[in-house]
Amino acid sequence: MKLFAFGLGYTALTLIEQHAGRFSHVAGTVRDAEKAGILRARGIDAHEFGSPSALAALEGADAILASIPPTAHETPEAVDPALAWLNDAGAQLSAGWIGYLSTIGVYGDHDGAWVDETAPTLTRIDRSRRRIIAEAAWLNHARAHGARGFVFRLPGIYGPGRNSLRDLAEGNARIVIKHGQVFNRAHVTDIAVALAATFPADVAGGIYNVTDDEPATQGDVVTFGARLMGVAPPTPIPFESAELSAMARSFHLENRRVDNAKLKALPAFSLTYPTYREGLTALFAVGEGRI
Repeated sequence: MKLFAFGLGYTALTLIEQHAGRFSHVAGTVRDAEKAGILRARGIDAHEFGSPSALAALEGADAILASIPPTAHETPEAVDPALAWLNDAGAQLSAGWIGYLSTIGVYGDHDGAWVDETAPTLTRIDRSRRRIIAEAAWLNHARAHGARGFVFRLPGIYGPGRNSLRDLAEGNARIVIKHGQVFNRAHVTDIAVALAATFPADVAGGIYNVTDDEPATQGDVVTFGARLMGVAPPTPIPFESAELSAMARSFHLENRRVDNAKLKALPAFSLTYPTYREGLTALFAVGEGRI
């Protein structure tokens, strides 16, 4: 399989590294020539976004993964930079699999109730509303090109180099308390497995929640990490008085528990890290968070 990734970031690179045997060729886009050179040295055919060489690599791909965030535009033609470029360039696609990395943020606030892929998307946050438009645009694009289209709704992602253990070790961990507020998470390895589990031709396209099994409070996660490290967790701060960026504050304005049963029904998928406990324990065992 020849894979092309719009946005060779954390998740896409994990997929490429952990499932390298699936791919005969891997190409994709980055923001600048320096990063392209670094990735080419690792055997990845990286190109600056929008370049003619990227278009040539794209047109030979069997699978396309899109992970670039939406723009500020809210029209289907312009909301996603990769789709806008595809249309402007008149790309001739032959891919049979097209996947788009979205967010569980599209569900909005369900007052902590469980939601699955059939739940209404109630978000009032602009960036998540644009994700809804981008999801539909990518699914329509896949359908128009005879490809199986997938939307993967992701929660907060953690894994090597990005986790509460490292935050604790660097003095950056916080516990913000808001009554009833919980968050789903997903280890990046499990996300990569989820993507690969949909490659077989008999897997139907559509929307899939890619989350862990146990929504939990921020305090639960940070406190567990501190226990692994043998350090004291930070003092909890009430949400109302916490100094947060606009984006960090927005995460606490919507509350839901996200169901992953549809994903777990796929024959090729199982969670290696069903909760934050397994994930953080494994990360600590390989040296994350060591002070």
